Amino acid sequence: MHSTVPAIRAPDQCITRVRGHVVILDSDLAALYGVTVKRLNEQVKRNADRFPEHFMFHLTEAEWTRLRSQIATSKGRGGRRYKPSAFTEHGAIMAATILNSQRAIQMSITIVTAFVKLRRMALSVEALARKVAALEDKYDDRFKVVFQAIRELMKDPAASRSIEGFKAR
Repeated sequence: MHSTVPAIRAPDQCITRVRGHVVILDSDLAALYGVTVKRLNEQVKRNADRFPEHFMFHLTEAEWTRLRSQIATSKGRGGRRYKPSAFTEHGAIMAATILNSQRAIQMSITIVTAFVKLRRMALSVEALARKVAALEDKYDDRFKVVFQAIRELMKDPAASRSIEGFKAR
């Protein structure tokens, strides 16, 4: 049976959050790098010392079930036999070095750019929260409702989920 390279999604659509880490799953990373998931995982296994826990980790059954329901993947025959690996930004870069292909090098730049974009967005939200808090200290209780409304608008709608995706607009 011949393995094929998975369909490619844009890097910023592949990034998700698991266990508080911003990651990309092995199937998406393999597709971006133009290799099969099997090939990627073989190379990671051969170079295990290059992938500490903060570079790459395996999803638990519960995490994989929740994520699978969010991205509507097959649970039946023809699907994955193993739970996926999740690569942090550093793990995605390390994977490009062990694959050592021109496509992997080019795509690692695109993936890092997507991670940086996400980090900048998170920092801008944090900065806005600090500014709102500073303004709130300056005004009396009459403006309390306004500041509560602002804080509600700033909340991440996916914060109640343990795994959520990131899609740039």
